[in-house]
Amino acid sequence: MVYKFSAILEKEGKWYVALCPELDVVSQGNTTEEAIENLKEAIELFLKSASKDEISERLSPVAPLITTIEVSA
Repeated sequence: MVYKFSAILEKEGKWYVALCPELDVVSQGNTTEEAIENLKEAIELFLKSASKDEISERLSPVAPLITTIEVSA
């Protein structure tokens, strides 16, 4: 089965941190590409080790809406 997930990347110090919000799985890498590849591996490991109930509890039928906003301070 092939799943489609979101990936949110942020720079934290010298690392790029990648988060899959649907599963609450996180990984990191020296580059954005490495962080994404490491996140894919972490998600695959999660899916292999988790029960079907645990996976379905974390999955939402609607993908998260990720956007940017502007705020004046």
